[in-house]
Amino acid sequence: MKTLKTQKLVLAGILSGLAVIGSLISFPILGSRASPIQHIINMICAVLLGPSYGVAVAFIASLLRNLFGLGTIMAFPGSMIGAFLCGIIFSKTKNLFLTSLGEIVGTGILGGLVAWPLAILFLGESVGTLAFYAYVIPFLISTITGTIIAVGIINILKQNNIITWLERSDRSNDRD
Repeated sequence: MKTLKTQKLVLAGILSGLAVIGSLISFPILGSRASPIQHIINMICAVLLGPSYGVAVAFIASLLRNLFGLGTIMAFPGSMIGAFLCGIIFSKTKNLFLTSLGEIVGTGILGGLVAWPLAILFLGESVGTLAFYAYVIPFLISTITGTIIAVGIINILKQNNIITWLERSDRSNDRD
């Protein structure tokens, strides 16, 4: 049991680091920067680690990106809400399509809507009625891009039996 927990913790650390490094890969959309790597990481965490680890990875990556000057306060709601929602959906359904929708709705829509008051509070921005265009649309474009890439990566992991191996390892440790 300790071995599996250690493996999950190490994988969570690696995925946090990849999310931070991956934030260097971004493109501008309206008033925001899209970084699809975080969405890839959210989906992989949902499938391999579950919702708790997914939210923790999203929080750590957002915190580090902010500390290193690679992100803004908007990194928190988008990544964490998306990680939570897709993690919960995958844990309940094991359906990758529904999990993808959870990431898109959680990050793209809910995260974008939560980012608007945070921007006003912490950045002094007043976008008023532009909230939808200023945050939701860029968040949606970023999350859809990352989610499509993540589905491809997860399918490759499935084809190579990596996900099956982790699930088997998890079940055998539950019996211990």
